[in-house]
Amino acid sequence: MSKYVKELVTRDIKRRLEGVEDAVLVSCVGMDANTTNELRGELEQKDIHMLVVKNSLARRASEGTQLHTAFEGASGQVGVCWGSSDFVSLVKELVKLDKDKEKYNKFVADSGVMDGEKLDADGLKAVSKWPNRQEQISMLVGQILGPGSQLSGAMLGPGKKLNSQIKKKSEGDE
Repeated sequence: MSKYVKELVTRDIKRRLEGVEDAVLVSCVGMDANTTNELRGELEQKDIHMLVVKNSLARRASEGTQLHTAFEGASGQVGVCWGSSDFVSLVKELVKLDKDKEKYNKFVADSGVMDGEKLDADGLKAVSKWPNRQEQISMLVGQILGPGSQLSGAMLGPGKKLNSQIKKKSEGDE
């Protein structure tokens, strides 16, 4: 590949990865074209983008960004996956696909980068066990509403008890 073509490809990769701060590197070397196309379609349905690139070109395109650390030590072709609603959801989906060896036996979630820090395969598996954004929001709402509902119950409980006793007393006098 000539220098000019490499520069064009590098600029295209840089343009596609612009604004991406967290990503997962996957390996899909050895998968046939039909399986790869099926994988891309499944990822696209979940709003996950996958770009297969030569690591040296990706390393050159990601210089000066948070993604640069992800490509250190990578060799050959790598698939860069990003998107989804949040990084934890992305990792959960990719680790799930990595475990599904029946359908995608050559697919491997190798590493990733989160907030500028490189994650290895074990780090990705650990992140996949975290609650995603929706789960975190529901836990937060539960924590916010919990004390209010307890306070409401504590304040209304004695009033209801007194009301039932007065009602019972008034029914007994008739």
